Amino acid sequence: MTTLAITELTLSHFRSHKLARISCGPLPVAIYGPNGAGKTNILEAVSLFSPGRGMRRASAEDMTRRPEALGWKVSGLLQAQEQTHEIEFWSEKGGARSTKVNSKSVPQNRLAELSRVLWLIPAMDRLWIEGAEGRRRFLDRMALSFFPNHAEASLTYEKTMRERNKLLKENVRDPMWYGVLETRLAQNGAVIHENRVKTLEFLSTAQAQAETAFPTADLELIHGEDAMPADSADLKDAFEASRFRDLAAGRTLVGPHRADLYGVFTTKGVPAKDCSTGEQKALLISLILANARALKVQIGAPPILLLDEVAAHLDATRRAALYAEISALGAQAWMTGTDAGLFDSLSTQSVHIEVTETGGLSETNIIQPD
Repeated sequence: MTTLAITELTLSHFRSHKLARISCGPLPVAIYGPNGAGKTNILEAVSLFSPGRGMRRASAEDMTRRPEALGWKVSGLLQAQEQTHEIEFWSEKGGARSTKVNSKSVPQNRLAELSRVLWLIPAMDRLWIEGAEGRRRFLDRMALSFFPNHAEASLTYEKTMRERNKLLKENVRDPMWYGVLETRLAQNGAVIHENRVKTLEFLSTAQAQAETAFPTADLELIHGEDAMPADSADLKDAFEASRFRDLAAGRTLVGPHRADLYGVFTTKGVPAKDCSTGEQKALLISLILANARALKVQIGAPPILLLDEVAAHLDATRRAALYAEISALGAQAWMTGTDAGLFDSLSTQSVHIEVTETGGLSETNIIQPD
C-alpha cells in the first residue's frame, strides 16, 4: 500500500515556535504538553501541506512569530505515491504565502495532486448547530480530498460570484454584462455540486462497510426552497431566471453556495443538531474516519489525519477504539493532548513529543508497541 506521510518537519518563526524540527518517518505522532505551549501550531503547520488556508483559515501575517514579525517558514518532506517531495511554505513580513515543491514555485492548489490532509479541531465541535457556511466548508474539505479539481472550481466560482454580486448591487440590468459570468458560474457550480454528491456517496459506502465503535450518520445535501439544477446548462438557466429576484436582494440566491449539509444519527434517527455534545463529537470522528477509509479505497492510501485535543473528550474505551482504527487504516495521524497518558493505548509504533510552555520541543521518543 502507498504511504502518505510527512516524514520531516521544520518550523521557523512560525506562531510560537522560533525553531522546531521533527523527524518522525511515516509514523503516527502524539504531541503532549500544557495548554498554550504550541501543540496546535504544529498541526496547523502540517495542515499547510494541503490546498487552502490551513485548519485555522489564518492569514500569512497571523502565522508569524511575535513580537519579531520577521516572517516565517515551514518546510518538510512529503512521502506520497512512492516518492518523496521537498515542500516549502514561507511568508516575508506579512506578505502572501509562497509555495515550492522540489525547489519549483507552484500555486497552493497544486498540493491537491500530491497530498491529502483531513483534520478535526475543537472549533468544529459546534458544526451541527451553527451556520450552513461551516458545514459547506466541512463538506468541501472532504470533496477536495477525493477531487483535486474541487479547489480550482471553488475559487473560480467564488470570484465570479463576487463579480456578479457587484453588478447586482450596482443595479446593472443589461443582460450582456451577466452572460459570461453566469456561464462561468454554471460550469464551476456544476462541478462543485457533482463533487459534493459523489463525496456523500463515498462516505455512505465507507460507513456501511465499516465495523466501527463510533456512530454513523446519514448525510443529505439540501438547498432550501430552490432545488439545485441537475447540470451546468440548467444552472445557467436558473441564474438567468433569478436575475430580477437577485437584483432586489443584491446578491445571488441560487447555486451551490446556498447548499447545506444535513446529518442524522443513523441508529437513533435523531438530527445531528439535536444530539448531545458527546454524540455530535462522535459523529464528526466517525465521518473523518469514513473519509479516510474511502480515500484509502479511491487513491490507494489513507490521508494524513490531524486530531487536535480529540482524545481528551473520549473515555478510555473510545480512545483505544480510535487508535485501533487509525492503526488499521495505516494512516499517519498527528494528535495532541495535554497529558502523555492520553496516548497510552496507542499500540502501534509512534513518535511521542513533549512541548514545553515556552513553545520548545523538549522530548522526542519513538514508542514501540508492546
